[in-house]
Amino acid sequence: MISYDEALARLTGAVQSLPGETIGLDAAEGRTLAKRVVAAIDAPRADVSAMDGYAVRMAEAQAGDWLNLVGEAAAGAPFGGDMSSGEAVRIFTGAYVPTGADCVVMQEYAEWNGDRVRFREGFGPARHIRKRAGDFAKSSTLLEVGQRLTPRAMVALAGADIAGIEVTRRPKVAVIATGDELEQPGLAHLSPHGLPESGSYGVAALAMSCGATLAERMRGRDDLDVLSGLARRALDIADCVVVIGGASVGDHDLARPMFAGTGLHEHFARIAIKPGKPVWFGMCGDKPVLGLPGNPTSAMVTARLFLAPLLTAMQGGNGADEVRFIPQILAADLPPNGSREAFVRARATEGGLLPADNQESGAQAPLASSDWLIRRSPNDGPCSAGEVVRAIRF
Repeated sequence: MISYDEALARLTGAVQSLPGETIGLDAAEGRTLAKRVVAAIDAPRADVSAMDGYAVRMAEAQAGDWLNLVGEAAAGAPFGGDMSSGEAVRIFTGAYVPTGADCVVMQEYAEWNGDRVRFREGFGPARHIRKRAGDFAKSSTLLEVGQRLTPRAMVALAGADIAGIEVTRRPKVAVIATGDELEQPGLAHLSPHGLPESGSYGVAALAMSCGATLAERMRGRDDLDVLSGLARRALDIADCVVVIGGASVGDHDLARPMFAGTGLHEHFARIAIKPGKPVWFGMCGDKPVLGLPGNPTSAMVTARLFLAPLLTAMQGGNGADEVRFIPQILAADLPPNGSREAFVRARATEGGLLPADNQESGAQAPLASSDWLIRRSPNDGPCSAGEVVRAIRF
């Protein structure tokens, strides 16, 4: 068995970024850039006021003398001229600062009389002017290749006056659940030995949250001919195939044999982690195939650890960024860890990360409330509440 880090390096190193496509701004959220974004304009496009107040010369405002109000400036409606000595312009946030002014005095310090204004002491030394290109300059790089367009990044993208961008095509993912015991949810109670098939729903949802689209969700019984047909269909319609179950070495474990004849090149099988020892990965030409454990909770944990970085890499991003473990406070004691690296399901509380009471690979109820995975090293000793652990969002 290899380590998690070694398996992750093999997986992300094997996949290539999908081709790019040009899309409009309305469809850009969540996509990954295939070409850097360069600003089309300065931001701001001129010196603008950061406050409601009066545009003046600083030296004249400090003198406390009356200044003549000669006009008004608002966002999108600038003052139509130059400001001379002894003058002031009423100005509002976002308005262009008139030529001749070097300061905006907040209106709270103003005293006015008809068309004249003067200012009380205490308004300085801030000038409350946002300088032209102080945020970014025209032709400067705002967003880099491989960056995912979060809602925050969308603000910068639109603010740069960009209407269309080049992004990596979304990966199409096919998910195949295997097992004679699996039934369609809602029908399992009709079979005395049936189990609702749940893993494919969670794995498909996780894939879509990582920017993929679902080509098809399939289910097949433990029959090599049936599963081989599903494997061929999945490779025909998808960029990436995920197989749930059948990953061990028993007579009914057909996840890898089902790809015989497809040119599958295996990169690893069996990893020294818990849960997830049976995880395997290979390539059929340029299409990745990821095998996950059959237990739905184990499938979800390993999908977070492997499928998320795989899909990020396929979209031109850095797959390792998806699994950067950060320090977190532990809210309850943890017993010593075994010989395999472990990923403990936990939920965030005010006191830190609280591990789920039931860490069994088949436990689905605690899965719903677990939003973090705590990473524990092999043979790690007991951990006490208040200690710092490494974790990622789940």
